Amino acid sequence: MDLQPLTADDHELIELARRTVDDNTDGPDGVYTMGAAVRGADGRMFAGINLYHFTGGPCAELVALGHARASGARDLVSIVAVGNENRGIFAPCGRDRQVLLDYHPDIRVILPGPDGPGWATINDLLPAGYRWEP
Repeated sequence: MDLQPLTADDHELIELARRTVDDNTDGPDGVYTMGAAVRGADGRMFAGINLYHFTGGPCAELVALGHARASGARDLVSIVAVGNENRGIFAPCGRDRQVLLDYHPDIRVILPGPDGPGWATINDLLPAGYRWEP
């Protein structure tokens, strides 16, 4: 899959996710912490951090989506997840991909790539994916 080049808005979103995870990390001796950020169509950004628990727990992307929804943002245009301890950008897990496809089928997902980060649509990540209508 060819990734599209990042924009200045994408870099700003990555920085919010990085700052969120750095400010709230469990640190090198704890569980690995992830931060995420989403951008609404109106330009507002919302961050989230995962809540790791042995029974499971919400990924940072889902927490960021919930933060946006609780703030009234329903039309989201981009999302990114970043690991703590300078681990960089991560692709969303399968569960997150399905939720993104179902709620935000046109969202751009910022991903790591062999030549640096770029973006692809959620449809690129889940072609012919199952469609649930919320």
